[in-house]
Amino acid sequence: MNILHVYKDYPPILGGIENHVKVLAEGQAGRGHAVTVLVTNPTGAATTRTVENDVAVIRAGRLATVASTPLTLALPWRLRRLRPDIVHLHFPYPIGEVSQWLLRRGQATVLSYHSDVVRQASILRFYRPLLERVLAFVDAIIIGSPPMRDSAYLAEHQAKLRLIPYGIPLNRFQAQPPKAELARVRSQSVDAAALAASPAPLLLFVGRLRYYKGLDTLIRALPQIPARLLVVGAGPMAEPWQTLARAVGVADRIDWLGEVPDADLPALYHLADLFVLPASHPSEAFGLVQVEAMAAGLPVVCTELGTGTSYVNQDGITGRVVPPRDPGALTSAIAELLADSALRAKMGAAAQLRAGEFDLDLMVDRVMALYGELVV
Repeated sequence: MNILHVYKDYPPILGGIENHVKVLAEGQAGRGHAVTVLVTNPTGAATTRTVENDVAVIRAGRLATVASTPLTLALPWRLRRLRPDIVHLHFPYPIGEVSQWLLRRGQATVLSYHSDVVRQASILRFYRPLLERVLAFVDAIIIGSPPMRDSAYLAEHQAKLRLIPYGIPLNRFQAQPPKAELARVRSQSVDAAALAASPAPLLLFVGRLRYYKGLDTLIRALPQIPARLLVVGAGPMAEPWQTLARAVGVADRIDWLGEVPDADLPALYHLADLFVLPASHPSEAFGLVQVEAMAAGLPVVCTELGTGTSYVNQDGITGRVVPPRDPGALTSAIAELLADSALRAKMGAAAQLRAGEFDLDLMVDRVMALYGELVV
């Protein structure tokens, strides 16, 4: 099958949707399908074409970026010249969606509805009439978790919805890294002198440092938690949150690791005692980092956003789910788990079992089965 994915960005640009498109495209290519990804070029107006892990990646020239939306004339032009069997759109990216609605390439169109738009909601009001046309046009709409059915934008399209949870390669997180690897990553990541002076459990956060990740809530909770925090990731909130950490007196208990090598992530999960995703807004639609942590046998504390976060992490089974933007509730959940090693072990085992529902091969199987229903 000739498959085309359309979105705004692709790795090495970091992000949950970008990584999802990558693992799905590479999983499909690994099964012998011809897979192309059409995105925009983050570096300028030139259009480039490369082959990356058997996936053809076309980065159409970008003119500018407005409200996180790359503006491009080259993307619809490139789309017009392609001959896929199926086009897989990844929402939100209005230019890609409208281009496919107008040009109607391929035999069928699938749209993955990754999340509601929160911060740019005012702009979405202007786009909504076109979005309604796009949603009416596509043949199927993939959602990653059951709560997404309740999106106001999908209310009129329930018959088209297909639940296909996100998947990742679990093996690399499940396997216990060698002791030498754990020691190396620990020495590079943790302030050894501080930890030696005051031994403490390790909390882990992984993600882009954006407003909706809610790391400020965890920082405000940390004075009441006898633990050290490892923060993996970079982003626009790094400096404000570091300032907040100094203001509340916990800067000496946080290690800001930035963007660590991907190969070091499994060791970080296995070094930690607890994973925390304190997301504050429903822009956090799923939280695949939870799956990575759970695959490593790590219990999770997350927030209830009405999205997929609490679908992945089951309260009382694989960890705890607390209200967002509530430092007190976050403190209580973390303290409960840190105080009870047997409970952490029980939840960690349940988390590893639950992670099996989010395996990459299972996701690819389900997506390809959907394609097969639509393309005959």
